[in-house]
Amino acid sequence: MTTHATGPLAGLSWLVRGINLGYRNARATFGAAAIVMMLSLVPNLLQVLAQSLFQPGGSGSTIIAALTTVLSIVILSPAIGGYLRLIDACEHGRPAHASDILQPFARGGGAFQLIGFGMLMTLACVAIAAVVIAPFGNGLDEWYEQIVDLSRQGGQIDPDKVPEPPEGLAQLLGIGSVVGVILSGIYAIGFGQVALGHVGVGAAIRDGVIGTLKNLLPMGLLAIATFFGSMLLLLVLAAVIGPIAAAIHPSLLFVLMVPPYLALLLALHVVMFGVMYHFWRDVCGDGTPPRDDQVAV
Repeated sequence: MTTHATGPLAGLSWLVRGINLGYRNARATFGAAAIVMMLSLVPNLLQVLAQSLFQPGGSGSTIIAALTTVLSIVILSPAIGGYLRLIDACEHGRPAHASDILQPFARGGGAFQLIGFGMLMTLACVAIAAVVIAPFGNGLDEWYEQIVDLSRQGGQIDPDKVPEPPEGLAQLLGIGSVVGVILSGIYAIGFGQVALGHVGVGAAIRDGVIGTLKNLLPMGLLAIATFFGSMLLLLVLAAVIGPIAAAIHPSLLFVLMVPPYLALLLALHVVMFGVMYHFWRDVCGDGTPPRDDQVAV
């Protein structure tokens, strides 16, 4: 399938259309996001349970983490594909229900292809991380372990005890950010190709790499807009929560903040999958429905 290069401002259009996603079929899109959130909790809860039951050492913890990562890929990869299909149905005016994201788990739903893509991409991410960390991450493991040990002590942390970060940390974060943007593009296009383009895993990865390289500029602008938008959101939340936190008991604050936090997390999932879908559609899709770049209120 041919991949297309988009304009430099296309990334902002993907973000706007991602925000608009819940406007078309809010019950389906937000309900499906809630299902994805619940599914993502399963591997984490099992990992916590295994850690508390077996209390393993370093190698045992690594094995448990690896097994739960595999389980997460098996559960979430088909769910991601199902969510993209649900969005496609909503965008084309077809009936859609939140439970449709579970359709890939049915026979003939393409779960094995989606899981295979998720597995290969995860292995690729691990390999790339090893290559990036090798020249710049000298001493990173020891520094991270010291930070974790300090956080486990509880109470006020003495600033003098906080270890100095390794020399290459700034370069590592910069390179990691660029690599992360590229990998996110490959993920988005690849999942879209497997779930909606009905291509094989190898072809999906190829299209993901080519499509991402063709659209680095709009992806970069999208990443910058997302970063500054997130900072603005955090500032607004801090301005709102700060006075409330000073006026009430911490336990009551926790109870009051849980519903807004879950609602925000739900909305972020919807926007994330919306951006993912519209990125794939502009780069690989054919016969797209009319675009709507106005933010719906």
